[in-house]
Amino acid sequence: MSVYKLLMPQMGEGVIEATVISWLKNEGDKITEDETILEVATDKVDTEIQSPVTGIVKKINFVKDDIVPVGQVLALIETDDIEQQDDEIVESISADEQMDTAEKSDNENSPPTPKEKKYSNKALTPLVRNIAKKEGITFEELDKIQGTGAKGKITKRDIIKYIEDKKSSKSKTAESFDSTKYNFSTAGDEIVKMDRMRKLIAQHMVDSKRIAPHVTSVVETDMTGLVAWRNKIKNSFFAKHNQKITFTPIFVEAVVKALKDFPLVNSSVDGDNIVVRKAINIGIATALPNGNLIVPVVKNADLLNLEGLTKAVNDLISRARDNKLKPDEIQGGTFTITNLGSMGNIIGTPIINQPQVAILALGLIEKKPAVLESEFGDVIAIRSKMYLSLSYDHRVVDGFLGGSFLKRVSDYLENFDVNQNF
Repeated sequence: MSVYKLLMPQMGEGVIEATVISWLKNEGDKITEDETILEVATDKVDTEIQSPVTGIVKKINFVKDDIVPVGQVLALIETDDIEQQDDEIVESISADEQMDTAEKSDNENSPPTPKEKKYSNKALTPLVRNIAKKEGITFEELDKIQGTGAKGKITKRDIIKYIEDKKSSKSKTAESFDSTKYNFSTAGDEIVKMDRMRKLIAQHMVDSKRIAPHVTSVVETDMTGLVAWRNKIKNSFFAKHNQKITFTPIFVEAVVKALKDFPLVNSSVDGDNIVVRKAINIGIATALPNGNLIVPVVKNADLLNLEGLTKAVNDLISRARDNKLKPDEIQGGTFTITNLGSMGNIIGTPIINQPQVAILALGLIEKKPAVLESEFGDVIAIRSKMYLSLSYDHRVVDGFLGGSFLKRVSDYLENFDVNQNF
């Protein structure tokens, strides 16, 4: 008999954890290969996890509503045959037990080796020391960890928990701001508990503001020609393609062209490296009926014409609102668009969708008087105008690049070919 470790899988770029929604199997239940064992959720989508092996569920390590980091062992499944698995994914249960036993059985009174320094009279085992070295944990930090082993010894479990807490910005937020000192209640106040998705979105936004220095640039764009063109062809377009043509795919097309002109805006940050993305995958921030947001992604948007973009955008947004998106359809975005105009807002300063370096907000298109130059001099005319606002990560995108990219998007919209037909 062998034991298989079912790990929390990686569910997309930037996804580091997921929440357990429900277990479909209990300890002691039989499970077959490819049968769903539990449902989990990220901040964007719910998904099922299947068992890659046939066996008996021996142990479940997390319960409903637990937040589980990627790579953590969700459950142990006893199998008849050992499955071929990556060394990084599968470890022997007996090896783990030996490690834990070794940690607890070290002689507390034995002097440390020259490479093993004592902190608060706690010697470090080779395992703990290696983990600390790999994760960049300093001696001072180790000295502060409260060990749960014999005589306060730091165990493997202790240091892993410390690393997870350190990486979590929740602990940083709690240390820097204690809301209980400032909150007060009065008669009639209603307490609304954040749902799972709202909590995860909130954390993602806090992380983005903490990680990236945000700068926002704004331009006003004349949409008169585009508005007239869409009004002229929307009925014939629907009759021919059975698709409503909105402004969103037109915006996506303009952004794609501008990203080709300024490829550094289509990038992300990895430590001290800038990763310039080859693929152009455009995320479309979409409001859900419950008030939350989801960002479906148009993959390889640069390979689609306006007709293809229209079909892709309509399909993704429709299924997003019906909670029918697949995990892959909300991952891999390289640039994001958010439409503030749909709520009647004229301008905004959006928060960057990590690990991207820029996000474009689209304001309301509204008619307003504008001064135009003519052969007879300046005249005042009614024009359809809107504001475009670009928030960008100042670690990568400076003002000149951000402003130039934003102006290029505006230029593509103002110079849209109104003679094209579909």
